[in-house]
Amino acid sequence: MSTEPAPKWRRLEPDARKEQIFDCAAELFGQRPYAEVSTSDIAAEAGVARGLINHYFGTKRELYLAVIRRALTVPHFAVEILPEGTLEQRVDAAVSWFLDMVGRQENLWLAAIAPEGIGRDLAVEQILEEADRESADRVLEAVDITADDPHHSELNALVRAYGGMVKAAGREWLVRGALTREQVHTLLTKTLLTLVNDVFDGIRAT
Repeated sequence: MSTEPAPKWRRLEPDARKEQIFDCAAELFGQRPYAEVSTSDIAAEAGVARGLINHYFGTKRELYLAVIRRALTVPHFAVEILPEGTLEQRVDAAVSWFLDMVGRQENLWLAAIAPEGIGRDLAVEQILEEADRESADRVLEAVDITADDPHHSELNALVRAYGGMVKAAGREWLVRGALTREQVHTLLTKTLLTLVNDVFDGIRAT
């Protein structure tokens, strides 16, 4: 039996074809600056007609924004797969999952945290803010803090501030090589535990 991969142009269900186009776009946007990627490039990579990209995603800009949104938003399943156990064990597993994800899509994640080529307009700013807010919600869920907590909005803001450090630490690891993955893991784990165990209690006390 042949082990050759199926061609990109094979017949797929619409949802599968849309996801294939999205994945090819994400790969190209991670490899090259926005201005150097065309819809023709994406179509060729996905093995589809260029018009299909417009049908599913609209313009190149809209597709790029969708790629950025997904790259920066922690999905619900990332919380669902965390192991039962102590807070320390769950935080350790959550940070490990995050660093695995970043490592798999290093170029795309770095491009997403500092998008360029289309300008930092209102749509970009809104996507970045929404992604940060949703991801902070996932972190709060991971440490068993629900949306009905009376201080939820303040705790979400604290996690968003922590997220700024996460992005900076990621650049020190992936771009500058000043930190190893293990050192970043330690930094993010211990800082998040301090945030939950000490800082959150201080917010609730006030």
